[in-house]
Amino acid sequence: MNSTSRRRFLGLAGAALATPALPRLGAAQSWPSKPIRAIVPFSAGSTIDIIGRIVAEPLAVALGQPVVVENRGGAGGTIGSYMVAQAPADGHTILIHASAHSAAPAAYPKAPYDTANDFSGVALFGSVPNVTVIAPSKGIKTLKELAEAAKKGKFTFASAGVGSATHWAAERLRLAAGFDATHIPFRGGPEALTEVMTGRVDFMSIGISSGLPLIRDGRLIPLAVSTMKRSAALPDVPTTTEAGYKDSDYTFWNGMLVSAKTPRPIVERLNAEVQKVLALPAVQQKFAPQAIEAMPLTPAEFDALIKKEVESNLAIVKAAGLKFN
Repeated sequence: MNSTSRRRFLGLAGAALATPALPRLGAAQSWPSKPIRAIVPFSAGSTIDIIGRIVAEPLAVALGQPVVVENRGGAGGTIGSYMVAQAPADGHTILIHASAHSAAPAAYPKAPYDTANDFSGVALFGSVPNVTVIAPSKGIKTLKELAEAAKKGKFTFASAGVGSATHWAAERLRLAAGFDATHIPFRGGPEALTEVMTGRVDFMSIGISSGLPLIRDGRLIPLAVSTMKRSAALPDVPTTTEAGYKDSDYTFWNGMLVSAKTPRPIVERLNAEVQKVLALPAVQQKFAPQAIEAMPLTPAEFDALIKKEVESNLAIVKAAGLKFN
């Protein structure tokens, strides 16, 4: 083969190898071509709903298409998640979820999707401290008092649904503090908070974004936050670890995912645009009252985090002796 023929052969071979990638690249270049549906699998006013809407508005501007937030609550987030898993994998349907996502295999073993393999992580918005709250009428001022009272009587705790971050944070705290309490799940955080505020349910571990207004109004008493260090939003409130309960911390992340079959160039562009949005001063200003802490993971690192948490949540279920259908 002479040099001219060799160059022609190599050129044709290179073109042949590149051809399969052209449809994927073309899809990414023409994306988004229509409004994007952002499915939030919990009710309006929940922590992830609040944070998701803060991100969605400037993201729409960056992408040149509306980002329409739809609340599809129920079954610990699995109903909304399944909608995204079933939607066309073209980047026009995204999932705005929280750490309840990685709890689904433990809480909903019969869920009609594979948490780790049917979704791709896009970007984390950050983590939000969960705060354990109780009504003033209960006469309890500290986490230790709550644990001691629960050991003596029949206590209940509310959550935004079975397998939600609010459920898991409370179970982790309960295990660490060594007391029993009956779980009362609701459709979303706001509904659960109402029952705690009235005293009909004893306590709840809720994201600060949702609980802070009621704490400031004096309608709820904050007992502890579930982070490793105190929250700037509630600097006088100790952590659950400070309160004396080892391994009681819980990471309540919030972020964006898409169907696992979504073309990688779209995932990468979405990640890049979300990172730009998170760096905007206006977004950071809105995040500040929510006490959101940055978690700048790559999509691959996000996927690895989910797989790790799936395993740890299954271990919590076993340790707590929880039974799910």
